[in-house]
Amino acid sequence: MAFHNRTELKASAKRLPPGAVAAGAVAADETVQVTVYLRRKAEPSTAPAAAAKAHISRQELGEKHGAHAADIELVEQFAHEYGLTVVSASLAKRRVILHGTAEAMMNAFGTKLECYTLPGTSHQFRGRTGTISVPAELAGVVTAVLGLDNRPVAKPHFRPRQAAPNSFTPPQVAQLYNFPSGLTGKGQTVAIIELGGGYKTADLTAYFKSLGIPAPKVTAVSVDGGANKPGGQADGEVLLDIEVVGAIAPDASIAVYFAPNTDQGFIDAITDAVHDTTRKPSIVSISWGGPEDSWTQQSQNAMNAALQDAATVGVTVTVAAGDNGSSDGVTDGNLHVDFPASSPYALACGGTTLAGSNGKISSEVVWNETANNEGATGGGVSKVFAIPSYQSSAGVPAQPQANFAGRGVPDISGDADPSTGYQVRIDGQNQVIGGTSAVAPLWAALVALMNEKLGTPVGFLNPKLYGLNNSAFHDITSGNNDDSGLGYYSAKQGWDPCTGLGSPNGTALLNALTS
Repeated sequence: MAFHNRTELKASAKRLPPGAVAAGAVAADETVQVTVYLRRKAEPSTAPAAAAKAHISRQELGEKHGAHAADIELVEQFAHEYGLTVVSASLAKRRVILHGTAEAMMNAFGTKLECYTLPGTSHQFRGRTGTISVPAELAGVVTAVLGLDNRPVAKPHFRPRQAAPNSFTPPQVAQLYNFPSGLTGKGQTVAIIELGGGYKTADLTAYFKSLGIPAPKVTAVSVDGGANKPGGQADGEVLLDIEVVGAIAPDASIAVYFAPNTDQGFIDAITDAVHDTTRKPSIVSISWGGPEDSWTQQSQNAMNAALQDAATVGVTVTVAAGDNGSSDGVTDGNLHVDFPASSPYALACGGTTLAGSNGKISSEVVWNETANNEGATGGGVSKVFAIPSYQSSAGVPAQPQANFAGRGVPDISGDADPSTGYQVRIDGQNQVIGGTSAVAPLWAALVALMNEKLGTPVGFLNPKLYGLNNSAFHDITSGNNDDSGLGYYSAKQGWDPCTGLGSPNGTALLNALTS
């Protein structure tokens, strides 16, 4: 088939990272690998509430909502026409991975690639300028082309603390939150998404020995060439995630999906975890993200579709809401929420400052230590995703600056303040780490315990949580997440844009879901 006329995808060029400097054209013979996502045969229910009621199997998801075989064949013909190699194709994942030179990719997708560097670093990345186009025959077939641009898209949401006398071990946090006893997460697999860093088995062995807990089974899974590579700053994220889950749900298997820090790597990792028919995770924990409007529309759509797949097959996805307050670290004077936490299919996890003794909570307020330059919980209202039906009665305000009835973030919360953080072991050193990065694996571990007890996955939790009475949560009514004098969001009774519905009362939550 000869392809002639072309059409543009909704793939506007991403904003360059602050300070990025052009460093010349990409070499014509540079190897580039892209992921092409395709339309579904049929859309699953678009209502998040419907996804919570009836889960289908991964096989059914592929059969009913995967790609058309004819669409994949068409992309393969297109690849051949432009001198690209088909690396893999999956009907269930609705994706085709293509490999070729930068010159061939620019010709195939009608765009321009350049090199950029960030001041003060040696990191160089490939940036796309302009739109992406595909032959008219692929209009409506291709929904996203990822990988032409390989700039970093996300940051880990963790914060180390040098001295924290009021810190806790993960089991102590679980006790304060009344997690159900006598459960170990047996029979569950927790997937953890990592976009850098790594772990050493020796660290895990020493850490769990110090707690008197058997070390969990941990498996590293490579996505798009990502790998377990300990020795960098992101090790703090990786080990925090594993150690929090493993200390609370020691009999759960943990699969760590390592991918490059690009929109392609991030979305491919979630897709691989959700569709993994070997390990079959029932929970995915994500502690990485970036400001909502730093993503392109095609990347957001592809990510949201991957999270919708998770909801459809009954996989709970816990996502850190960010550590930089109501601005999400953007210095434009506006309110921002973090993505993918702002997806309506994510369980967005905010942060608190927790104090307790003798296994009981003595106080809990919104985490906001910006005065000490130690972060604050993310939260607010999306400017991209409309308010989902499950939040219609939660009292979510319109996005103040855009006057948009958007998705409220977070849904729930947990201990995140580094001063009341988690005692962990990173690269041979005992440390204390906080951040909403700790809250995502904390809730993932709680879900693993509940899944074990119920004998079936709780799945997409959001619509269920908003229908429960307040006894399932510790309602946080004091504090705010203002980090720049904007002064929009404060804690209040019920849901609020700082801590959501509140922190967990684990046993009460399990009992509520059981009934």
